[in-house]
Amino acid sequence: MIQTLFGSTEEKPSFLDRMKEAVTRTRETLSERIEDLASLGKEINRDTLDDLEATLIGADLGTATTAAVLESLRGKVDRKQIGDVTELKRVLKEELLKILKVVELRPVQKVDGEPEVILVVGVNGTGKTTSTGKLAYALRAQGKSVLLAAADTFRAAAIEQLEIWGDRTGVEVIKNKPGGDPSAVLFDALQAAKARSIDYVIVDTAGRLHTKSNLMTELEKMRRTAKRFIPSAPHETLLVMDATTGQNGLQQARLFTQSAGVTGIVLTKLDGTAKGGVVVAISKELGLPVRYVGVGEKVGDLLPFNAGDFVESLFN
Repeated sequence: MIQTLFGSTEEKPSFLDRMKEAVTRTRETLSERIEDLASLGKEINRDTLDDLEATLIGADLGTATTAAVLESLRGKVDRKQIGDVTELKRVLKEELLKILKVVELRPVQKVDGEPEVILVVGVNGTGKTTSTGKLAYALRAQGKSVLLAAADTFRAAAIEQLEIWGDRTGVEVIKNKPGGDPSAVLFDALQAAKARSIDYVIVDTAGRLHTKSNLMTELEKMRRTAKRFIPSAPHETLLVMDATTGQNGLQQARLFTQSAGVTGIVLTKLDGTAKGGVVVAISKELGLPVRYVGVGEKVGDLLPFNAGDFVESLFN
């Protein structure tokens, strides 16, 4: 039993249990098809791996990541190091975990005596504002103080949506009038945060398309504004991606990382797709860690990503 942020007591499943539930559809795509490929005690050989290629691509690991994984597996098959489906799964888990661990170990920048500034970026429809609110909830649940900055001043109702999340999570929202200067909102938020010794300022930015250079220019202006207050800011720039968009989202993310200084990914709607393998593709092809995953609609359904739990969930 645990005490929740708002005082009620409830039984809470472990992160691993929640991750297993979130990747159910991906697990059915991946693990069960591997069983079919190597059923009836068939020997694992290069033909098996050719069939596995389609399964991995179907789970949205992408062609480049799939090719890298299969290259390693083929070497082990040739050396007779993989004899049956159990060993195939074990080695595949090792390969996926190896890719994820490379970027997962990349530390978040530590901040002493200053508010930590987190910019949340991404195109409209990915769950950006919702993820901003859920992240505020997660940090509040850790006992941290948080301010939200409603810097998405261009989208209709974005400010009101963030205010709803502020009410849900008990977090104040710093805002300006619709259509106002996003950097002015950030200025006010940072001024308030420093005066009150706030731990985190989370900034909901405009749902900027990578093709709109003026919006990218606005984001750079916000970064300069943050540095005026805190030279090391922003400390994290999180790109929100929708897992259901798969490789299309990956291409979008690639363009964002080139322009926006992205340091990590928030992957939403993981529970709604059979293509959760995009997590591995993000790590391999973008060289970025997945920091959080969205596994449902509730306020507490944003989980810190753990590579070991994720890989274990794909196969068990």
